[in-house]
Amino acid sequence: MGEETLIALARRYAGLSQRELAERSGTSQPTLSAYERGLKSPRLDVFHRLLNGSGYEVVLAPQVKFVTHQGSRGEPYAVPDRLWRLELDKAFADVTLPSHLYWSGPSKTYRLVERRDRARVYEIVLREGGESDLLEYVDGALLIDLWDDLVLPAALRNAWAPLMSRTVEQV
Repeated sequence: MGEETLIALARRYAGLSQRELAERSGTSQPTLSAYERGLKSPRLDVFHRLLNGSGYEVVLAPQVKFVTHQGSRGEPYAVPDRLWRLELDKAFADVTLPSHLYWSGPSKTYRLVERRDRARVYEIVLREGGESDLLEYVDGALLIDLWDDLVLPAALRNAWAPLMSRTVEQV
């Protein structure tokens, strides 16, 4: 079986049967099944209605693009063109960083709800992480809040400085 469609994923996350979602969104169960299996494509208004019936909405958000900057010893730093937000449960989760990020000792669980732990995770991820790591662990608004307190190499701080200045000015 191929990847799950957004409609099927939203329905499953909502805990609804196909029949229940079809009734909520004003379509038939066989048609919904065809959408979910990729046999038919709904019009955009129908797609919105199906997601709304599941308790979800379509959001248009710009993609985050990254540029790699080099540190003083040639280490790569991924720098985005914009900041993003994480879901609250992810932004304040308990996390154990993978070994490619936290390689200097035994694994440790950080409580992102704690400012001190969050700052340490952000320092590690900004220094050691790539694009996917940044998108996974760093929340833009929380980064702005911590920025002046983070202990970062000068080259990394300088690479991020234009973005941070531009973002703070917009707030």
